[in-house]
Amino acid sequence: MAIVLLLRHGHSTANAEGVLAGWTEGVGLTDTGRGQAARVAERLAPLTVVRAVSSPLQRCRETAAVAVPELEVGTDERLGECHYGSWTGRKLADAAKDPLWRTIQDDPAAATFPPSDEHAGESLGQMAERVVGAVRALDAEVEAEHGKAAVWLAVSHGDPIKAVLAEAVGAGIGGLQRVRVDPGSVSAVHVTPTRMVLLTSNTHGGDLAGLVAMPTQHAAGDSTVGGGAG
Repeated sequence: MAIVLLLRHGHSTANAEGVLAGWTEGVGLTDTGRGQAARVAERLAPLTVVRAVSSPLQRCRETAAVAVPELEVGTDERLGECHYGSWTGRKLADAAKDPLWRTIQDDPAAATFPPSDEHAGESLGQMAERVVGAVRALDAEVEAEHGKAAVWLAVSHGDPIKAVLAEAVGAGIGGLQRVRVDPGSVSAVHVTPTRMVLLTSNTHGGDLAGLVAMPTQHAAGDSTVGGGAG
């Protein structure tokens, strides 16, 4: 099946303030974030990206508009941020003192964010299932329309992208905190009929073309014994 490039939105006003934005409206990019998105556009220029799908949240839509200005970017709520419930808008420094913080770090499969009157809550497991399912479904659509060698772009958030990468390396939701995804970073995953395969993660520079090449010596979901041949 196709290859998905996973782009985390650029540095946002919430990042600058050290706040957990969640689904808060009106959170856009900073000048730093717009610069990060522009660098992504340069990195994507040598590639043929056939489709771009974004989280509906403003910071992701702004990132996509700069990163792939030539494409009409669709939105999909399944690529949206985790629903942090009553943690939405909370200072991260304050959240780190909450007992739930240690559960999030040490046993993410058991972490659920309590809802508030304003914001829905969600478990990290529910978020992961939603996002991984969305990537698989969208990837199948891309392959059906553009073929197995197609490359497409998903613009999302830190925890959702971490969930996809953890799935790709077989760690699942339990491995969520073993993955780092910075603002403006690009990761790449090959979605195959048997598994997801991690091609690269959390990159901020360099050529992407060599990382999205399809294997020719074996089935797409298999890995070369002894490692790649270069």
